Amino acid sequence: MTKAEGYVARTEAFLTKLSEKLEFEIVDVEFVKEGSEYYLRAYCDMDKEGGIGIDDCALISRALSDWLDKEDFINEGYILEVSSPGLGRTLKKDKDLLREKGKRVDVKLFKAKDGQKEFCGYLQDFDRETITLETEKNRWVFPRESIAKISLHVDF
Repeated sequence: MTKAEGYVARTEAFLTKLSEKLEFEIVDVEFVKEGSEYYLRAYCDMDKEGGIGIDDCALISRALSDWLDKEDFINEGYILEVSSPGLGRTLKKDKDLLREKGKRVDVKLFKAKDGQKEFCGYLQDFDRETITLETEKNRWVFPRESIAKISLHVDF
């Protein structure tokens, strides 16, 4: 396990306990370096009209920040962010795929398939090894290891 994976695992464990108390869902946690800065990001949601709000995120952020200060296990300086996953949220876990099954998604591949790296269609099915997408013209089955990113499709 890398250092970043350890930071994420410990943070997720704390947030899991906190989520039971404050009734929110942990969508994702990441520890990444962007430019010269490290970021610890927690994406959270709530099963209520309008989803999670800024006051909810502030409450989670304060509790998480206090716990991180107390535990002090992250060696690098970092910026803490707690937010909603947004409209075009990335679907990383099986629970995300299950929740969004039947909805329109964008799939980006590492390497082109039939001359195309980006696909938009309806998430039909998934298993441990594949993702099935229904587009206007075709039904595509992608090996999971070929997928760079899956996210909810957003119409503007």
